Amino acid sequence: MKGPLEHIRVLDLTIARAGPMAVRLLADWGADVIKIEPPPRKDAQGNSVTGGRRGPDEQNLHRNKRSLAIDLKHTDGKALFHRLAKDADVVVENFRSSVKYRLGVDYDTLKAINPGLVYASISGFGQDGPDSERPGVDQIVQGVSGLMSITGEPDQGPMRAGIAISDTSAGMFLGQGILLALLHRERTGEGQWVHTSLLEAMMSKLDFQGARYTMSGEEPTQQGNDHPTQVPMGMFNAKDGHVNIAAFGGQMWQRFCDALNATALLQHPDYQSIGSRTRHRDQIKADMNAITETFSVAELVQRLNEAGVPCGPINTVKEAFENPQVQHLGMAVPAPHEEMGDLNLVRSPINLSSFPHPASLSRAAPDTGADGEDILRGLGVAADEIAVLQKSGVIG
Repeated sequence: MKGPLEHIRVLDLTIARAGPMAVRLLADWGADVIKIEPPPRKDAQGNSVTGGRRGPDEQNLHRNKRSLAIDLKHTDGKALFHRLAKDADVVVENFRSSVKYRLGVDYDTLKAINPGLVYASISGFGQDGPDSERPGVDQIVQGVSGLMSITGEPDQGPMRAGIAISDTSAGMFLGQGILLALLHRERTGEGQWVHTSLLEAMMSKLDFQGARYTMSGEEPTQQGNDHPTQVPMGMFNAKDGHVNIAAFGGQMWQRFCDALNATALLQHPDYQSIGSRTRHRDQIKADMNAITETFSVAELVQRLNEAGVPCGPINTVKEAFENPQVQHLGMAVPAPHEEMGDLNLVRSPINLSSFPHPASLSRAAPDTGADGEDILRGLGVAADEIAVLQKSGVIG
């Protein structure tokens, strides 16, 4: 069983991270993904965002895909792509708006060839509007969206999130949009244009922080490692490190105090209601730290979780992957590569009972153009035509 999308063919024109994230969702669940990329150039310096194809970033982004190298700037290359698009289910791209029209791979052009096509686009700032032609990368959008203004410690200046949050969020949203469009096509036979942007994704990801402003005009600020509205909830000291604790609400607060024998905290006059604890957030954190730092991380995690109070350690990435629960979930899985052997990559977080995760991914990310001849032969392109296309530099 390949997966629920094994009947879907995807042409992947994306580069960098956000677009490949969306396509990876489809590839991981069985879609036949053909990555269309330019033939390699001898003077190419590689992708400055995601590194070389054999590095961990691109291997993780492009696993379970096949690669066909086509020069879309060549007339014959564009014609070849149009032939591929005629029988495709999905085309995904993240060119700037003007580039796709110049290359002749825009939605209107491909819709005329294939009316049932689901065409998906991702951009930095949207397909139209005053900033639509601006280049956009993750950190720029983290700043524009307001995320950096609410991340980090108060009075320490803006801080970026530690992952490419706008790229990965936009990729997930576009993947969801593609699936919605495929469901619509299944019912109606109609294709459509699906698109999102890093900026739209991050404005959505602001979620309750954004709604605090849109509903009441309240502007969120930096709260460091503390929750912006729930008190007490955040990072606390232990004898040998730090833990995260969520002890907000009446019952949680009672359980926290009982679990650590903190009678004085429970009886403190300033902490008798949720509102009072919120008003004294700095004071209550200092008083809690005076208690928690007398326990080890392991002791706090055990005592508080047994009491029903969420508590966890602050792991490094290494410690996270070695965590027994993560090991049980099998989040790192091998992907076979012809030359590098099995590469451990990070699996999809989605679990389907009818399609349990296999012990290994189907394949590691291919070198550029590695599957070209096989793909074209499988699509009915004759051997002599393939030879002509190779000789003229249309395919790599």
